[in-house]
Amino acid sequence: VQLQASGGGLVQNGGSLRLSCATSGHRLVKYAVGWFRQAPGKEREGLSCIASDDGTTRYADSVKDRFTVSIGNDKKTVYLQMDRLKPEDTALYYCAMDLDYMFAGAALTLVGDDYDYWGQETLVTVSS
Repeated sequence: VQLQASGGGLVQNGGSLRLSCATSGHRLVKYAVGWFRQAPGKEREGLSCIASDDGTTRYADSVKDRFTVSIGNDKKTVYLQMDRLKPEDTALYYCAMDLDYMFAGAALTLVGDDYDYWGQETLVTVSS
């Protein structure tokens, strides 16, 4: 399984960016993809996640009114639309896959340790 995040960049305060996470190397139907970030000197923070089968989502309180997670028609590419960005959103952003979600009774999680595969980071910088 591979994940590749892209779409980061420099944006002004109040601007928008859309991150993409392309998953490959699998034929899974049901799994979860989460978005995380880590700012310098801070712990990793879970932002949002989505179920591949039915599009169920979960958000952290810090971003739920500004970020939107979605999955493409191919069911293998996940997007994170980030609006009204703030300087404090500056961080390295990662996507990851949770394989345990395929099992009955599993719940969407924003805990990084619950995820099995990680993509490389994409840097988001929001200027003030």
